[in-house]
Amino acid sequence: MRRVNAVISMLILALFLFHGVVGGFQLAGVMEGGNALMQNLAHIMEAMIGLHLLIGTKLTVDTVIAMKKSGTHYYKENRLFWLRRVSGFACMVFIALHIMLFVGKNDGVYRLNFFGGLQLATQILLVLSIAVHVISNAKPMLLSFGTKSYKELGIDLAVILSGILLFTGVCFVIYYFRWKMI
Repeated sequence: MRRVNAVISMLILALFLFHGVVGGFQLAGVMEGGNALMQNLAHIMEAMIGLHLLIGTKLTVDTVIAMKKSGTHYYKENRLFWLRRVSGFACMVFIALHIMLFVGKNDGVYRLNFFGGLQLATQILLVLSIAVHVISNAKPMLLSFGTKSYKELGIDLAVILSGILLFTGVCFVIYYFRWKMI
């Protein structure tokens, strides 16, 4: 099940990076939104995130049951395990808020609702929670694919992810100021 979860995670990451770049261009006003292909890819990513959530929840429950049976919890030693779970939960909350920004359709095209300071803050927190979640889970994901040299591939992944997340965060800020000018 961990291997399936790793494959799903890699597909989510690829779709997320694509979604972040395309969405950033749309927020910055460089590209028009409402493309049917982009909407379908977003829905596919939502379904994969739901599946990832179910598998992650089952693995977490199994781990907590094993900890209770053994009588030793080792919370301090398992900080990274809990960081992964808490950051995943934060991602789910902020992804739900991100999706709720796109509730209405106008002429068949999704439009953002009001985008003020609170909405900007939630989207920046989404970017940060995804960064923490992906970076904390990069090593086990790469190891599950048989990567022998995590360091080199991990650094490449971190650089690419950082660049795209920074770009996406800046585009949210640009959109915020564009919204204020309208």
